[in-house]
Amino acid sequence: MISGITVERQGKESVRIRWTSERPDDGVSVYYAASPAMAAPDAGSAIRVRGTNEAEVAGLDPDQRYYFRVVPDGEEGMVIAERQVALEGAVNCRDLGGYETMDGRRIRWGQVFRSDSLARLTEPDRVKVGNLGLRLVIDFRTPNEVSNSPDRLPDSGSLSYLNLPIAHGEFDFVGAVERIKKGDDTWLTPGFMVAGYIQNVDEFPGIWGEVIRRLTQPENRPLLFHCTGGKDRAGTCAALILLALGVPEETVIADHQLSNILIADLIKRVYERIATYGVDPQKLSPYFTAPRECIISLLAHLHKAYGSPVGYLKRAAGLTDEILALLKEQLLE
Repeated sequence: MISGITVERQGKESVRIRWTSERPDDGVSVYYAASPAMAAPDAGSAIRVRGTNEAEVAGLDPDQRYYFRVVPDGEEGMVIAERQVALEGAVNCRDLGGYETMDGRRIRWGQVFRSDSLARLTEPDRVKVGNLGLRLVIDFRTPNEVSNSPDRLPDSGSLSYLNLPIAHGEFDFVGAVERIKKGDDTWLTPGFMVAGYIQNVDEFPGIWGEVIRRLTQPENRPLLFHCTGGKDRAGTCAALILLALGVPEETVIADHQLSNILIADLIKRVYERIATYGVDPQKLSPYFTAPRECIISLLAHLHKAYGSPVGYLKRAAGLTDEILALLKEQLLE
């Protein structure tokens, strides 16, 4: 039995996979392909190792996202992938696959992605996103945000786009930047971001319900949802999906906080530009990062106001037991 499997990028064309094994001397096969369904013993390419807890897979196509099934001798094995989809123009794009639920199942890889804006995708990015095989992109940005920075989606007859706008707070990202440029940071009180998260669930339950309903329909998957920074509106959506699937709240919090790691380099550049407006960037850090207190407060609000996250999804978002059961049937393994 193996556990603790990790994938570490070594270069554009190689990764190193590590694991912990109860029988380290046994053989292990690693199958890999650009589709999670194809990363199987009867399909994808393979390498084999023995007496080691790691394997390096080289010669990968940099335009493809790969999935790996690590199979010890005599076992079914487990699928693993890099969580982040490495793109030049979207730093917070990632797969929600692989997270373990409280009943021991895992979310299928390659079915649901969350991201920041897709407006800055480069041409190589568009190729890589196209290779994900997406069927539906859901954009939570407001019409003002969309018109200022429309998505640069790959050309595909099978890909649909749906705008379900959510205003995070009293104004959108474009309006916030304009106020910052004028030196106005008075609106950013300590509770501003927390209030925005709670507003997201209280005022837009129909949108979250719509996303989950569409996720249960195979013709919409793989599905990607995004906002501008990929951390607040997309973070709320990711949290609700994970909670609906039975993922522990500690994991939901960790997934939310991962945004801070992935956007760290981008934030440095944003702060440099903010400083040219005569505004102290540190005063705006809650707006440009993913504060832990926001996801903690959101979870507490779901329990206090609705009894539980599932209670919210049923009472406010209008999801039935049948839909929630179907979501698990479709996305868990």
